[in-house]
Amino acid sequence: MKNKTLLLGLALGLLALTKVSAQSKAWLTTAPDTSFSITSDFKNNVKKYPFIKIVPDSPSKAVVEARNLVYGKVGSRELHIDAFTPSATKQKPVPAIIIVHGGGWRSGNRAQHIPLAQHLAALGYASFTVEYRLSTEALYPAAVNDVKSAIQWLHANAKRFNINTNKIAVLGFSAGGQLAALVGMTSGLDKFDALDANKGYSSSVQAVIDIDGTLTFVAPDAWETQNQQTVAASTMWIGYKRTENLDIWTEASPLTYAERNKLPFLFLNSAVDRMHAGRDVFKDMMDKKGVYVRIDSFKDTPHTFCLYQPWFDLMVNDIDQFLTKIFK
Repeated sequence: MKNKTLLLGLALGLLALTKVSAQSKAWLTTAPDTSFSITSDFKNNVKKYPFIKIVPDSPSKAVVEARNLVYGKVGSRELHIDAFTPSATKQKPVPAIIIVHGGGWRSGNRAQHIPLAQHLAALGYASFTVEYRLSTEALYPAAVNDVKSAIQWLHANAKRFNINTNKIAVLGFSAGGQLAALVGMTSGLDKFDALDANKGYSSSVQAVIDIDGTLTFVAPDAWETQNQQTVAASTMWIGYKRTENLDIWTEASPLTYAERNKLPFLFLNSAVDRMHAGRDVFKDMMDKKGVYVRIDSFKDTPHTFCLYQPWFDLMVNDIDQFLTKIFK
């Protein structure tokens, strides 16, 4: 009896040690975080790169626009998406791209990538800039749920926008790149399909374009691994300090799902090395599996290079080449 009591005590002790506490709600301010914007970022970067220019929002006859559409709801909270489709009449459905903005999962908004959507639509891709709940409003995995739901909405509205649902790419920048990679690598898994809107439709995509988005929070080269005591933007999104509940940090890392990945990837990377965590390991894994991965690096560039000329046009060309190759 004494031994049984001791064993029971040890078991309860281990259970207490492994118990997952609730995510911290300390960072749920409900107030929008405007710390990241193109205007403020430009002011910082133009000092080092005086030649850069912000790419403007430029509607054209080549593109049909429909802004502020609603793709889903969380209670009474509407989630919005903007559609940019080729105006040329085509009987053949076109590839689609869903574009996920950056801002550390906490700031930024989908308007940052309207110029990109416009340029890609002019090249023949139905392009969509998506809103998702930021970490001031909802913690991980809400943003993943939202992007998945937006993809389901694309599938549900394929005829409306003349989309080929076998040719959908998810593209993201920075935090949006991490989300795009996670959404892509979990294609076919329903663990993140949480919203009721368009629940019966697929959330799968066929390609991923990751613009300076990290693939891991837990590998040795991850910034979070090297700065575990720092409360960073990722901490505020995950809802735990990096020293807590490693399983959640691992679950949120796209690299965790690399073994099952079959999707082609395009990485568009700045000169900021810490944003490339997990990329090289992932490419080695995909090379061994015969999965196509392309890495295009832009030398001597800031993290936000994709928002500015002279790199913007080069980036659009790289995206077009990649999608032409895999969707031919």
